[in-house]
Amino acid sequence: MTIQSNFSLKKYNTFGIEAKARHFVAVHSVTELETILRENLNETKFILGGGSNMLLTQDIDALVIHIDLKGKKILKEDEDFVWIESMAGENWHELVLWTIDQNFGGLENMSLIPGNVGTTPVQNIGAYGTEIKDTFVSCEAMKIDTQEMKTFSKEDCHFGYRESIFKHEAKDQFIITSVVFKLTKRNHKINISYGDITAQLAKNNIQIPNLKEVSNAVIAIRQSKLPDPKELGNSGSFFKNPIIPKADFEKIHALHPEMPHYVISETEVKVPAGWLIEKAGFKGKRFGDAGIHKNQALVLVNYGNASGQEILNVSKDIQATILKEFGIAIEAEVNVI
Repeated sequence: MTIQSNFSLKKYNTFGIEAKARHFVAVHSVTELETILRENLNETKFILGGGSNMLLTQDIDALVIHIDLKGKKILKEDEDFVWIESMAGENWHELVLWTIDQNFGGLENMSLIPGNVGTTPVQNIGAYGTEIKDTFVSCEAMKIDTQEMKTFSKEDCHFGYRESIFKHEAKDQFIITSVVFKLTKRNHKINISYGDITAQLAKNNIQIPNLKEVSNAVIAIRQSKLPDPKELGNSGSFFKNPIIPKADFEKIHALHPEMPHYVISETEVKVPAGWLIEKAGFKGKRFGDAGIHKNQALVLVNYGNASGQEILNVSKDIQATILKEFGIAIEAEVNVI
């Protein structure tokens, strides 16, 4: 392990923002992580995974620890299910493709989501009707101040919509080192309830899809809407879809009857943030090198040399406009640093 100083993080965040770390080190094993934490007890630390869910608005005056733990394995299996463990530094999409190649079902709807495995429970990532919590069994995590290992069960994680204990009570206290998933080996629960997937499958003349065909449909949809971070800096969906009281929704819906929506419960309705942003006229707009993607209003992009602050300013302008025009507050899904 080599600790480097004044280290550029441009290649370590999917927005491609130029920011410097005071110190930087990559760890490749749990033992290396334990050593770095123990030997730098009094130094401020910043934990970096795949860099796909953050917006850097400043240099990081800390020791940046890049979690690069690799490996995946089958823990156990029976006739119907398999339990797999993936280390935190594995690329999420590559893990999903590996499970599909093994004919293990449960992650296929979350194909092509950027980032690494270790950060998936933090956000309870999800797409097209599925979330991490649907297949999550547990995760191992190291307590930063004591280097003790702790196992978090699904119940321990307090999963919610893009929420978990790691964003609240346990925030900045633990580093997830591995995650265990329970996947199906047969009788897969194929979820094609979202219209986009149904339409894509129909386009491909597929009526009864298998895991690979669902994954391919999701990949095609995402590629048509979302820019590749290697070509255009972005962090995927920048905002959460707001969940609002049914009474508020009915007032807004009366004014905008074409507004898409998803009933969550008897008292709550989810509204697509992308629709709100597009309706407010932001889709495809550019402000210098910061902008909103032309195909998906949920995605803020860096056209080359935008600063994190410039992208943040665009996001704040969007939030203020949506609140003014619709009376709906939309929250950032991306962590602003």
